[in-house]
Amino acid sequence: MDADLKALEEKLKQLITLSLSLRAENTELRQELAQTQDETRQLKENMNLAGSKLDALIERLPQDIKGAL
Repeated sequence: MDADLKALEEKLKQLITLSLSLRAENTELRQELAQTQDETRQLKENMNLAGSKLDALIERLPQDIKGAL
């Protein structure tokens, strides 16, 4: 019975260690996800701004050049 308790204790320690490791990894992944989402948002904003600037430049082109586009 003593050996069973020791084995159970060891398995419990392993489970706790694994749980803590997974929790730390999960925290890290959540931070990476938040950073990636922020970068994606910024890139979309930059693309929208570039598109708006491009539209403004096209509007300033002479009419004969616009027709060729």
